[in-house]
Amino acid sequence: MARLARRGPSTPQGTGQQWISWLHATDFCRAVEFLVATPALEGVFNLCAPHHIRNDEFNALLDHHYRPRWHLPQPRWLLEIGAFLLRTETELILKSRKVAPQRLLEAGFRFRFPNCPAALHELLPQIGSAG
Repeated sequence: MARLARRGPSTPQGTGQQWISWLHATDFCRAVEFLVATPALEGVFNLCAPHHIRNDEFNALLDHHYRPRWHLPQPRWLLEIGAFLLRTETELILKSRKVAPQRLLEAGFRFRFPNCPAALHELLPQIGSAG
């Protein structure tokens, strides 16, 4: 996504109102370690950050960081053409996902990166220098 954002598609996909459930890689590893180290915890756990973000807000954060020269719109019809060419579905981009890590929080797990702006602030300089 970083490479795309640098080139201009740091604009909302479709309406941009769909929710994104996300998770910083560090918190993913920490959550897995927490669950493995706590054998009394059983069942399904959602591994995602506790604070969701909308697609348009997420892309605005990428846009602010990369400041691309061009801003290419991504309307649904254009995404459908791209999905057809890639043999995939637009649902992967356009469907809203607002997942909560309720059981993980109740078990006592604390996120290092509970909100997306802080996570991107920590990640983007690394991603930006990689490519």
